[in-house]
Amino acid sequence: MPQYKAPLRDMQFVLHELLNAEQHYAKLPAFQETVSRELVDQYLEAAADFCENELSPINQSGDREGCTWNDGVVTTPTGFKEAYQKYIELGFPSLSAEEQYGGQGLPVSLANVISEMVGTANWAWGMYPGLSHGAVRTLEHHGSPEQKDTYLPNLVSGVWTGTMCLTESHAGSDLGIIRTKAEPNADGSYAITGEKIFISAGEHDMAENIIHIVLARLPGAPKGTKGISLFIVPKFNLNADGTVGERNAVRCGSIEHKMGIHGNATCVINFDNAKGYLIGPENRGLNCMFTFMNTARIGTAVQGLAASEGSFQGALAYAKDRLAMRSLSGPKAPEKEADPIIVHPAVRNMLLTQKSFAEAGRALVYLLSFHADIVEQGATEEERKNSDNILSLLTPIAKAFLTETGSESAKHGVQVFGGHGFISEHGMEQIVRDTRISCLYEGTTEIQALDLLGRKVLGTQGAMLKDFTKMIHKFCEANKDNATMKEFVEPLAALNKEWGDLTMQIGMRAMQNPEEVGAAAVDYLYFSGYVTLAYLWAQMALVAQQTLAAGTTDVDFYNAKVTTARFYFKKILPRVRSHVDVIAGGVEPLMSLDAEHFAF
Repeated sequence: MPQYKAPLRDMQFVLHELLNAEQHYAKLPAFQETVSRELVDQYLEAAADFCENELSPINQSGDREGCTWNDGVVTTPTGFKEAYQKYIELGFPSLSAEEQYGGQGLPVSLANVISEMVGTANWAWGMYPGLSHGAVRTLEHHGSPEQKDTYLPNLVSGVWTGTMCLTESHAGSDLGIIRTKAEPNADGSYAITGEKIFISAGEHDMAENIIHIVLARLPGAPKGTKGISLFIVPKFNLNADGTVGERNAVRCGSIEHKMGIHGNATCVINFDNAKGYLIGPENRGLNCMFTFMNTARIGTAVQGLAASEGSFQGALAYAKDRLAMRSLSGPKAPEKEADPIIVHPAVRNMLLTQKSFAEAGRALVYLLSFHADIVEQGATEEERKNSDNILSLLTPIAKAFLTETGSESAKHGVQVFGGHGFISEHGMEQIVRDTRISCLYEGTTEIQALDLLGRKVLGTQGAMLKDFTKMIHKFCEANKDNATMKEFVEPLAALNKEWGDLTMQIGMRAMQNPEEVGAAAVDYLYFSGYVTLAYLWAQMALVAQQTLAAGTTDVDFYNAKVTTARFYFKKILPRVRSHVDVIAGGVEPLMSLDAEHFAF
């Protein structure tokens, strides 16, 4: 099994050199006096130590052992509960929560960097505290003062964990047709009845209480998404003094037998007149839940990044040691019976693909996280609105594109190992299994693509897209006369213009047939993802070139940045051409065959 090693050097490069974290925090009133580079690096080092020495060693064993269910009780794998207690002791659950509820009041962006380490070291374990962050955010934004006082302190400390209970067996991603109902009680609470499925961390033995955030319908509610309300439903009801009381009518009916993430309990949760409490206005639950869902989608993008980083680390170590065949240009290790496979172009192609996706994916996740900081703590309404627009556009790209590239990277990890990659003891096939769900939950790639093209781009008449493409245009204009950047700036500028042209073409066709949006959406998302990462790679190449020109002792690191950027532009970015061609094919080839004629 690959032993995880936190890529602190690259994390610091993205934070401090690419995104200028100190300047970013200095502009946010909440962090001006509290967050420094020294503080950030201290947290990163502490998290790296925990992830490398506590989480990584129980990753593979947790996958083999899995969770067990016995009459509604779920037991997590050996070591998971103990690691969680250490996580609490280190203060990580409270990192970005509000200080008045016991949080440390630090930036969301710092918490997301630590989430990357946790997820790469042990994704299944990381889901237990990870779901709580969304519950905390939902209560912070939409809970009443009494609800915040009641639930946030223990959620923030990690003594309790949270879940999001959205879908049902007949609904999938179409939350407008959920059937779970909420009947008013005389005391102001509600009786919640229904069954929710696919509830990650829905039942476990790691915390003393679990706070479920549940979508349900009130009597007489409008049909569809406009008739959904949001409720707090604790596993254990609370006594008058806030301590844990009697068991609520909430029960884990079963846990799913899954392809991967075996160490995390994915539960069927039954509510049988369980006591719940309304969050926010009636019939506005889905609007409130978007706070949770957006947090979860960024978290899922982190899983794609984690898959690329973890599979790259394992594949790189193996490729340096594994001997097979000789280089076509002559032996590279003549003293050995064969050359290390890292000398072969085909293997290097897979490794560099993983590396380019991991490092650009890291830049994208951290960029999103910085905009999330501004949305929450920006000094002016204009700054908050601008970052919210960028976040709205890039979140579906990050969620869908990074998980798809993470899945591709995981596949390459198995391929580099050859037959050994198919054997479970090496751990590479576990990454494939664990990461495959990331393309599905929190909205499949196809749903994220519709959200991007339909709602975020065409739905705003291109305004959100223009906000971002203007940033790319300004970067290209500022560097068009830089000879060392020509190989990056010229193709990026051309693709940035094509992005707008492509959008207009789809929009014109959709005016004649709305189905054109669905036909183009996935390829449009891939095009958008490749161009977004190209922009980030061009920025990283510029920073690296400037640092090399100024003089540095870390020459190898910065040369590797430029070389990887060049690989991305030459070997990965040309993939956009196939997506443009597919979009040009339109909807007709997809819809011309009658459904009854698909098979005979």
